[in-house]
Amino acid sequence: MKQVCFVTICLAIALAACRKELPEAPPVEPEPLLAVPPGFPNPAFPDGNELTTARWALGKKLFYDPTMSSDSTLSCASCHHAAKAFSDTVRFSPGVAGRPGTRNAPTLANIGYHPYFTREGGVPTLEMQILVPIQEHNEFDFNILLIAERLLRDTSYVHMSRDAYGRDPDAFVITRSIACFERTMISGQSRYDQYSFQGKNTALTGAEKRGMDLFFSEKTDCSQCHTGFNFTNYAFENNGLYSDYPDPGRFRLTELESDRARFKVSTLRNVALTAPYMHDGSLPTLEAVVEHYNSGGQPHPNKSGLIRPLALTATEKADLLAFLHSLTDEAFVNNPKFRQN
Repeated sequence: MKQVCFVTICLAIALAACRKELPEAPPVEPEPLLAVPPGFPNPAFPDGNELTTARWALGKKLFYDPTMSSDSTLSCASCHHAAKAFSDTVRFSPGVAGRPGTRNAPTLANIGYHPYFTREGGVPTLEMQILVPIQEHNEFDFNILLIAERLLRDTSYVHMSRDAYGRDPDAFVITRSIACFERTMISGQSRYDQYSFQGKNTALTGAEKRGMDLFFSEKTDCSQCHTGFNFTNYAFENNGLYSDYPDPGRFRLTELESDRARFKVSTLRNVALTAPYMHDGSLPTLEAVVEHYNSGGQPHPNKSGLIRPLALTATEKADLLAFLHSLTDEAFVNNPKFRQN
């Protein structure tokens, strides 16, 4: 018995020694709030709203909080779903009391790089854009001063606001913090990016490479408008969707006939996830979008000269679709950093 106990003790000591010799696992580094991919410029954070953890956390909390709407039923995330690259799945997102929106909710991916906001470009900063859905009758139908009053009754918001901006919750804090959070929604890790900027030659299939060549060719001129790292030149164009537009587009801002039915060119990043398409969500699939451009669109006085019949073959259309699917950034849409806690 004593011999068995001795052997057992020796084994325990040996095992303990082995455990001590095992190297400690390196600490897990938290993901940075801002990750700028290769080929992308650094986003500009305005003076007074520089990126900090406290501001980012407050903005994220507000982004997902339905207290932002008059009846406390809708949040920013109600119309901008992380899994859909922060776009929506319907033509018009419903507002409070089920009121239908008037335009399709665009993706928020890379929104911090946009030089102006809304489809007609009438809002100059991301901070100011936050006010648009708040006051729109068919969206939140609320007043930002009343939102601030609600937040002042919540001690967690008061503490977070003071930590982030050194002041109690108010219009400044609400707009700045949400904008701060949204500027970190950077998407640039698609297979196209891996192929183009990271040297991974096998990231794209043969069909996707052919589609990429077609996209950037003079035959389609897709890249004339959908250009640069964000696949948009941010210009205002008419693409011949209709001969007569119910929505006046940029004309609503400028009242110039030359701007009637012109809308800001959308990014194509994650475009396979952001259906339905166009300013009014009238095209349900990416295939329908390709068919629209292949047809040359409808006649309109302001239609871009780049929009004309393309005479693409079935194989070319399939290749072009394959390339557009390669712009999906799975790491971005599945990143837990942007999901609701």
